[in-house]
Amino acid sequence: MLDIAIDPDQPAAELYADLTSFAAALVDGEPDAIANMANIAALIWQYVPELNWAGFYRVVDGELVLGPFQGKTACIRIAIGSGVCGAAAATGKVQRVADVHAFPGHIACDADSRSELVVPVFKDGVVVAVLDLDSPRPDRFRQADEAGMVRIIETIANNLG
Repeated sequence: MLDIAIDPDQPAAELYADLTSFAAALVDGEPDAIANMANIAALIWQYVPELNWAGFYRVVDGELVLGPFQGKTACIRIAIGSGVCGAAAATGKVQRVADVHAFPGHIACDADSRSELVVPVFKDGVVVAVLDLDSPRPDRFRQADEAGMVRIIETIANNLG
């Protein structure tokens, strides 16, 4: 077990640098993608403030299927192209949404969620999963959050699919 000491109140660049290092250490040598997703979801949940959901949806048989997460119960299956997660999976592009209620086709798994950040996970050039973060605060996610989460996922993507 790793001894983690991260200050969630430090500047975003430092927070995400620490989270990236710990995420890499958590998955190092572990081949099981589900176990790795579980630990990464828990790490993010513990240290990123103002979240009400953090976790993964995996691409299985052409749709997104709920993976390891922290937070309230969630939608189990999402069609590729539907909602914020489906858009990230379909386009392979990060989705940072300030107001999910204004997002066309938003899927309200939790009515308390107001903003969302979804990062596609690539393995061998193919989207194999998405990291989904929800917040009850409108416009919670900034460019620094997006860049930090992208860096984490890029660093550990081979251990997630």
